[in-house]
Amino acid sequence: MLSPLMIGLYVFVLAVFVGFELITKVPPTLHTPLMSGANAISGITIVGALQCAAYVDNPVVSNYIGFFAVVLAMINVVGGFLVTDRMLKMFGRKG
Repeated sequence: MLSPLMIGLYVFVLAVFVGFELITKVPPTLHTPLMSGANAISGITIVGALQCAAYVDNPVVSNYIGFFAVVLAMINVVGGFLVTDRMLKMFGRKG
């Protein structure tokens, strides 16, 4: 029987491959609008990572994994908002 950690690892690896395939198929003009939508998903990821870190049997390992997940999700959120802000400034009036 597989442990929950191994199942989670399998899901993560599959998500990486599927995500890479999807992103390579998106035209460059759609990357920024999709990144804006991904910020909301990363916000959900942050909440899920905090919950996973709080409710587990092995608090030391889960705290490290939860912290790592929160850091990566926050980098994604901040980067997405910076790119979206830059894109919106390109369409603003020239002063």
